[in-house]
Amino acid sequence: VFDYIFKQLETSIREIGYGDASINKKMKIYLNTFYSILNSIDKWENFDLTERSKIFKNYLNIKKEPILMTNYFENYYNLLKKSSFNSLVKGVIKLNF
Repeated sequence: VFDYIFKQLETSIREIGYGDASINKKMKIYLNTFYSILNSIDKWENFDLTERSKIFKNYLNIKKEPILMTNYFENYYNLLKKSSFNSLVKGVIKLNF
């Protein structure tokens, strides 16, 4: 998934018309940002709602408090914890809200 996402990102940048030097520079920025996000959410379950909201606010440049987005991802995270991997691979997700 990682390789596919970044290959598609590179392809999109090339289609816009950037040259090889610009693409390398932009891909370095994107990869550093991606790893920074992974590092920030490494202990997601130990964070409270405020700390989780700060992560979204920092990376998405949201001016208001992103409580709705934080709640959405918290619900999604809980759904993933309760679901078996097999049900997600088959594309069968039963939502019980």
